[in-house]
Amino acid sequence: MPKQVITGERHWYAIHTYSGYEDNVARNLKQRIESLGFEDKIFNVLVPKEKKIRIKGGKRETIEEKIFAGYVLVEMIVDDASWYVVRNTPNVTGFIGAGTTPTPLAQAEVDNLLKRMGVEEPKYKIDVAVGDRVKVTDGPFKDFDGKIAEIDPEKGRVKVLVTIFGRETPVELDFLQIKKL
Repeated sequence: MPKQVITGERHWYAIHTYSGYEDNVARNLKQRIESLGFEDKIFNVLVPKEKKIRIKGGKRETIEEKIFAGYVLVEMIVDDASWYVVRNTPNVTGFIGAGTTPTPLAQAEVDNLLKRMGVEEPKYKIDVAVGDRVKVTDGPFKDFDGKIAEIDPEKGRVKVLVTIFGRETPVELDFLQIKKL
């Protein structure tokens, strides 16, 4: 880490990893911090994730989805030794910053991210968009075809335009009551 200004202040930094190895990097880094005695320089290792509800095979399941694939956040005091510990963790490709100088994340960004991760209500994850053709699979309009007019991911509901007696009629349904054509 050439020409690094050592401030002695603790900040959050983003490190780039190979995509799909974020949890592995976080686990390895935590082990390295403990075994090398860097608890006083590297305080927190975090893989940003949020809970989402995915509908698969007609069933709801809550999943944790990475917010930033390929990145891990580290709260640390940067000096040559702590930089070396993080940088030489397996599957870490480098710090985010100019050249070899890590750039700290703005505290507002970190606070926003931590708040987003702490949200209790999981969001719905569905693979349809406004304008898609769907088939109603449950309820009084079962087996009707329609077109999605609105999606409310917070409530897990969609408004579908179903043709009844030659007229399009808006019907509000749960995500579980439709299937993409």
